[in-house]
Amino acid sequence: MIFGYTEEQIAHFFLTWGVGAFILFMVFIILQLARQSKAGKFGTFVIFLGLGVGFVGYLAKIIIQWWIEK
Repeated sequence: MIFGYTEEQIAHFFLTWGVGAFILFMVFIILQLARQSKAGKFGTFVIFLGLGVGFVGYLAKIIIQWWIEK
């Protein structure tokens, strides 16, 4: 027990909200990278497509887990 929470509760919290916050931070980093490199609209799209595929996979995992548990 840490601060009244079990290890499972802490892990569940950080695997949902912590990773979600990390994804938002990564989107900010990708956007800054596109701006600093002056990639333009198509370049920004390619950067988000290449680096954002992992985000889509993680979100799909969450939706699939929710669907199965429902």
